[in-house]
Amino acid sequence: MKGLELIKKAMRLEEVERIPWVPFVGAHAGELLNMTATEYLKSADNIVAGVNKAIELYNPDGIPVAFDLQIEAEALGCKLAWADDNPPAVISHPLKEGVKLEDMKVPCPCSARIPMVMEATQRLREQHPDMALYGLITGPFTLALHLLGTDIFMDMMMDPEGTHKIMRFATDVALMMSSNYIEAGADVIAIVDPMTSQIDPMSFETFVKPYVTEINEFIREADALSSFFVCGNAQQNIEEMCQTKPDNISIDENIPLDFVRDIALKHNISFGGNMKLTLVLLMGDEEASRRDALECMDIGGKKGFILAPGCDLAMATPVKNLQAVGELVHDEILQGELRASEATVGEIEKLDLVSHWRDDKVVIDVVTLDSLSCAPCQYMYNAVVRASEKFGDKVIYKEHSIKEKEGVQMMATLGVRAIPTIVIDGNVEFASQIPPLSEIEAKIESYLADKK
Repeated sequence: MKGLELIKKAMRLEEVERIPWVPFVGAHAGELLNMTATEYLKSADNIVAGVNKAIELYNPDGIPVAFDLQIEAEALGCKLAWADDNPPAVISHPLKEGVKLEDMKVPCPCSARIPMVMEATQRLREQHPDMALYGLITGPFTLALHLLGTDIFMDMMMDPEGTHKIMRFATDVALMMSSNYIEAGADVIAIVDPMTSQIDPMSFETFVKPYVTEINEFIREADALSSFFVCGNAQQNIEEMCQTKPDNISIDENIPLDFVRDIALKHNISFGGNMKLTLVLLMGDEEASRRDALECMDIGGKKGFILAPGCDLAMATPVKNLQAVGELVHDEILQGELRASEATVGEIEKLDLVSHWRDDKVVIDVVTLDSLSCAPCQYMYNAVVRASEKFGDKVIYKEHSIKEKEGVQMMATLGVRAIPTIVIDGNVEFASQIPPLSEIEAKIESYLADKK
């Protein structure tokens, strides 16, 4: 069965003969072309060539055109910091810097890099009529964070009316992007809203649910499919995500797949995920990649499940690991042999942190996926930096990205179970939710007081 037909069948909750496979290839496609992320994400020609290379190597059923949650933000005036090995990061927030919301306009489809990604979509549609093309848009809450920064968390309590106005504007931007992607030929519109992992169910219901529901209804009326994609520990919001009525929800390794499966199917919604992005696909080998994929496939089953990594692939993800997954998905004999064989699981070597701690200073470790490519990680790490400023050299802070071996070891040594997490003097204080600066400052003051 052709990939597009298989994806549609899975999203309609029909039994499939083979579980569909969607590698979330973003800047990794640039690596396949020996390009930097900056070179890759600024050219329609490069995006088309990179996606074509990924299709050739990984034999997927669906694939994103571009995985870059800064496209809309850039068109709205946010400044970006470009990098060689990650998508760009937002480093300015117009609504925090004096721009008034009433003066902002939904960008023209001709703005910034929007026409580039739409051109790439059109060309890929023509070249791959049977491939499910995913058009990724920045979810309204994440776009609101790009425009206002972390002040939005306080505004949700102090200025709910103003927060709704920002969400209304961000939703209008999302509708514009959805419309243009669908017109360009995208089959699935993925609403990627990682910052919703940072809020509680009541806040989600109040400030996110009505807007994402509207976007999903728009996509459905346009005869396309929708996927609500949230990376990070959004377990508390899975029920609310389903209530926005998408065709699919997609999650990462922070959330147990069986938990998501049971809730999604209860709401008659398909689901996808949640292969381990760093520990297995980036740092593991072909055997580990096959086993992780098979475990996901066995949990997900052949009704409503789409196999995918938990987020966009790191640029340096070994090609052979993803090829191994693509081969496994298409080979039931290999799947049977792997189930019958005995798995070998390696232990993560823990770190000796005796010299890490200080008697006279507070040590803050921020465990992230990567603050340059993961929006919740970026905002959490920046919150620690800002909260630490008033204490000068009395506070030492460091980021530990689990894209690196040391980060994985630090995560295991500190007992961190969710990403991103703030650990202060060895104690997990804030897991997967960005706290207000005042709360971080209060914690620092408390730890400093104990050192006197």
